[in-house]
Amino acid sequence: MADLSRYPEKLREVLEIFAANPGERNHMLIEYSDQFQGVPERIAKRPYPQSNQVPHCESDSYVFVEPIGDSAGGPPRLKFYFAVENPFGVSARALSAILDSTISGLPADEIANMPIEDIVPTLFGKNISMGKGQGLLSIAAVVKRLAQRYTTPHVA
Repeated sequence: MADLSRYPEKLREVLEIFAANPGERNHMLIEYSDQFQGVPERIAKRPYPQSNQVPHCESDSYVFVEPIGDSAGGPPRLKFYFAVENPFGVSARALSAILDSTISGLPADEIANMPIEDIVPTLFGKNISMGKGQGLLSIAAVVKRLAQRYTTPHVA
C-alpha cells in the first residue's frame, strides 16, 4: 500500500477510504462524479482558454485557480475550478470533485508540495488503462503546477 501520510489531511482521508474499500470504488467514484460542479462563468467562459486545458486528458478537461482569503505575507490559499467537456468523463469529473472538496482552500505551498503519484492508482485501481490514467494524472499535475506558481517568488 502507498504511503499516504504526505497528502493533505482531507485528501489523505479520501485516499485511505478508497484504499480500504476497493470493492466500493466504482460506487464511490460515481457519487463523487455526481457532486461535480463545473467552473462558474465568473471564472471562465466557453470556449475555455487552451492554456488551462489538461494535456493528455481524453475528457477534454480544464483547471482554473483563484487565490482566496488573506495570505498574511505567505502563499495564498487557492480555490480550484474544473471543467470537463466530455459528457462521458465520469472519471475526470470524479477526480475533479475529489480534488475540489479536499484541497481547495489550502495554502498554495501545501498543494504545491503534495505528491501526486499515488492519487490515480489509489482512487481508480492499478488496472486503469494507460490513456485514462495518464489523463487523470495530468489533472493532478496541472493542479500542482498551478499551485507552484503561487509559491515561487516573482522576480522584478
